[in-house]
Amino acid sequence: MAIILGIDPGSRYTGYGVIRQQGSTLSYIASGCINAAGTAKHPLVLADKLKIIHDGVQELIAQFQPTEFAIEQVFMARNPDSALKLGQARGAAIVAAACAGLPVAEYAARLVKQAVVGTGAADKTQVQHMVVAMLKLSHRPQADAADALAVAMCHAHSRSQAIVMATRRGR
Repeated sequence: MAIILGIDPGSRYTGYGVIRQQGSTLSYIASGCINAAGTAKHPLVLADKLKIIHDGVQELIAQFQPTEFAIEQVFMARNPDSALKLGQARGAAIVAAACAGLPVAEYAARLVKQAVVGTGAADKTQVQHMVVAMLKLSHRPQADAADALAVAMCHAHSRSQAIVMATRRGR
């Protein structure tokens, strides 16, 4: 059995999803977003946002005691500044996982969509729909949380494939 914490990093909203994998069965534990957006009256500087993300991931690790950590890789955005901020948000989350001694797995967005929807070109609505269906949820999680659950599900799929391959090699 594995408890997987999936992260969809963002400099304003970092989605998280926690699932349990027991054999081929996946079950939902929790999901949501770490809000580092600040407000119009109280805007946050990047350092404050990164601390919020780091501390939020640490709290999730303490609360749910995951055995594995999966995060979406940086994609090349049109805006280089946005890509840098995304990379820094990822770094804050990864450091929290590393400090807790968790193994860190990284997945490209196209691979996550492929694993959950069946096509790497899926949009956020399709990801949300499949996450709801596959985890038998009674409600649709917000987009960032659904993306994080999809990252966790992609990791569970990768784990299952690795176990099958290792079993075949051992024959």
